[in-house]
Amino acid sequence: MKKPSIAHLRREYNASGHSEGRGRFNPLTLSQYWFQQALRALAVVGREYRQKGLIEQKVPSTPLELFQKWFKEALRAKVLDPNAMTLATVTGPGKPAVRTVLLKGFDAHGFVFFTNYASQKGRELSKRPRASLLFFWPPLMQQVRIDGKVARVSSKESDEYFQSRPRGSQISTWVSRQSQVIPSREFLDRRARQFEKRFKGKPVPRPSYWGGFRLTPERMEFWSGRPNRLHDRLRYQKKSTGGWRLERLSP
Repeated sequence: MKKPSIAHLRREYNASGHSEGRGRFNPLTLSQYWFQQALRALAVVGREYRQKGLIEQKVPSTPLELFQKWFKEALRAKVLDPNAMTLATVTGPGKPAVRTVLLKGFDAHGFVFFTNYASQKGRELSKRPRASLLFFWPPLMQQVRIDGKVARVSSKESDEYFQSRPRGSQISTWVSRQSQVIPSREFLDRRARQFEKRFKGKPVPRPSYWGGFRLTPERMEFWSGRPNRLHDRLRYQKKSTGGWRLERLSP
């Protein structure tokens, strides 16, 4: 398709009832107009969800079993970065903060990820040890929300995972004081060279300020896309007496 000229775009913009006004033509105004048109187009371009859905009588009694099943499906479907998850924390003043991290392990005790304890998320989790995780696998039209308490994993567990990392990633934990302001990219590259020289020919030890967190779930919600936006939402709620209560939520 031939790319429309600026003159063509200007004519269509003016024909739509807008006006460039007096003075010089402002391309930014035109860009804003086209951005709004794109948003309107997205609003009517729907996606039909045709997943099998979730039926209470057919799901496992524990959320971990269902998560494991879905995670395997994401791996088989070759979903890009299936272990990528959104991590939401709360700052000191009570403001939400969110970022994407990578899941490095999960079992009956919870979901594990690793980071710099002195980073923003590390400090927030140390002060307010609760968080939420979100997995979204678009090709499968599946989403999992997880809420719970967070605690540091043992030094032994952090050491074992650290030693499994590529050497460059090990060195980067010494190079980067995560979330701190730095003067330039050159500053970071210079530190990388310094630590490469420092650890040349030697094993790279794990810094004491770097390690893992484990989120122990108290609530897990599974979302599966269904036709006409009547999606399935099943929530597992941890009981105070142990075990899980299964609930269906309205989409």
